[in-house]
Amino acid sequence: MQEKPLILVTNDDGITAPGIRSLIRIMNKIGDVVVVAPDSPQSGMGHAITVDNVLHCNPITIDDGPQIEYTCSGTPADCVKMAVNEILNRKPDICVSGINHGANSSINVIYSGTMSAAVEAGIEGIPAIGFSLLDFNYQADFKPSESFIEKITLNVLLDGLPEGIVLNVNIPKLVKDKMKGIKICRQANGFWKEIFDKRKSPFGKEYYWLSGEFVNKDKGEDTDIWALENGYVSIVPVQFDLTAHHMIQKLNEWDL
Repeated sequence: MQEKPLILVTNDDGITAPGIRSLIRIMNKIGDVVVVAPDSPQSGMGHAITVDNVLHCNPITIDDGPQIEYTCSGTPADCVKMAVNEILNRKPDICVSGINHGANSSINVIYSGTMSAAVEAGIEGIPAIGFSLLDFNYQADFKPSESFIEKITLNVLLDGLPEGIVLNVNIPKLVKDKMKGIKICRQANGFWKEIFDKRKSPFGKEYYWLSGEFVNKDKGEDTDIWALENGYVSIVPVQFDLTAHHMIQKLNEWDL
């Protein structure tokens, strides 16, 4: 009998978040699932790892299902490292991260703990996908996204991914029959215009809340932002080689 694929599931919203519970249910239909996820929300952690404190990783049972679960005190990247080096007895066939509560399109991929977990898996040579739903509500409806997530995961398991590439998948907040399909996209050129809300504590000490406005500088119709605004699931292939290869020749012309 053919061995089922081994699927590592993680996220950045924490192991009890509805998004990861939905992702676990989808993956249970596809293969053998091992979950290693943060014990508390880790949104916006990017690719941070724990180097100045101990890590705790413990088995846990949250709801019914055949999956095996562990809760980790570290970041999403820590969770993948722990899974690969300490928990699993073989390399997983795929790592899926999410389903994130909120968008990870455009420049958000840099800050995303969801995507950093996928990138960490990619560094380990594991095909990986980060999934995000454009709904920050903790009780968001993940049901309409499930068939798309299953289809994309099965395609990656069938065809694999090139070394150094992971997928960033974002899903619009729509009912299933309103989604127009899937578009392969590039990352939109956008940024956050930050606003710091400066306040004072009752003791007179200043403190700040970070907020801001997303600015999309990109008017192209081949971007993830365009796809999402027009009712499509976006898939962006992401590489973690950050070298600006086109700049190497120019730098070699400098008088260094």
